[in-house]
Amino acid sequence: MTRSTSRLTLLALAVLAGPLMAQQEVPMRNNTPVAPQGIKIPPLPETPVRYETAEGQNIRVSVLARGFTNGWSMAFVSDDTILVAERGGQIKVVRNGVVDPQPVTGAPVARGQGLSGMDLALHPNFDRNHAVYISYTKPLDEKRNTLAVARAVWDGKELREVTDIFVGEGGGGGPITFGGDGMLYVASGGGGGGGVPNATQLLNNIGGKILRLTDTGSVPQDNPFVGRADARPEVFTMGHRNTLRMATHPGTGAVWQVENGPNGGDEANILAPGANYGWPLVSLGRTYAGPWQGPFSKEGFRDATVLWIPSIAVSSITFYTGDRLPKWKGDVFVGGMRYGEIPGTGQLHRILINKNLEELRREPLLVDLRRRIRDVKQGRDGLLYVLTDGAEGAILRIEPAD
Repeated sequence: MTRSTSRLTLLALAVLAGPLMAQQEVPMRNNTPVAPQGIKIPPLPETPVRYETAEGQNIRVSVLARGFTNGWSMAFVSDDTILVAERGGQIKVVRNGVVDPQPVTGAPVARGQGLSGMDLALHPNFDRNHAVYISYTKPLDEKRNTLAVARAVWDGKELREVTDIFVGEGGGGGPITFGGDGMLYVASGGGGGGGVPNATQLLNNIGGKILRLTDTGSVPQDNPFVGRADARPEVFTMGHRNTLRMATHPGTGAVWQVENGPNGGDEANILAPGANYGWPLVSLGRTYAGPWQGPFSKEGFRDATVLWIPSIAVSSITFYTGDRLPKWKGDVFVGGMRYGEIPGTGQLHRILINKNLEELRREPLLVDLRRRIRDVKQGRDGLLYVLTDGAEGAILRIEPAD
């Protein structure tokens, strides 16, 4: 080896080794980096805030109501009344912007835990039958819980005739929605696998699946796996990690689902009967310790419609169909709880899609509020409403500024 070659070799080794030697030791807890806490969360503004947005849809954002502890989901049961479910298992009612501090009576007994909250869905004929569906974590004993879905009747003051129409085997409350076909879609998290490895890929287990039921909890006979000895007949799709929310596309009637990846790789998926969305064999994210979870794509698995790298910790999804915010009509809105694993970076994403349901562009909104956004929905008045997470949660109203 010549002196010149030796110097080049040493220089190459130094370049390769330098960055590795310069890296900080990141504190870990349970093989997950400890989140930094350097960002301070400002108080929500007392007066409305005006924003200019990318499409020229100028908006005014104001606090409609305060007083929720880890609010999880909203349901607009009348022009002036909103039901708000909390992760701890209580349901509160908001009338004309005033929160009743006493929880609604008649709600099922629930246990809040982790990514499992209490989700609310109104029957497609709610204005006639007043039926509210409640997905929740049902305690079986002091330690064991399971996913359950109850049906109740809202009489304007309380929930009556509360009856479980579906009870799973393990896991906690999962998102629910009614599809354009009138069927009830229920998400069962990967934790619903009862400790079975790769339960999301097993058809005889509800873990990591989207289930499809009738409004009475029975199995539709046109479900994709009905009649198979190796499959649960409720299963509609499989291979999901942690489903946080679902919504029905107003044009196609198909159900869209948002799902948390690990470190990156959040997804929005259009659910197709019998489709496999890949987890844990396929992922667009890294494990929390750093290495990639697996290949990005693989034959036989359905790819995401919208993806996030870094993740925003997707929490909710809705389609805007109103006339009050006309430049946003047809857009998809997705709530996020943090960006790139950094606390204090929650935001709302507006996604413009074309007629082929392909993403054209997206815009982050409400970034300066630094709030974990748990739910976003369109109200009966054609405005958008956002539910923030945390010990002092609030409902924000988004309306036109001009």
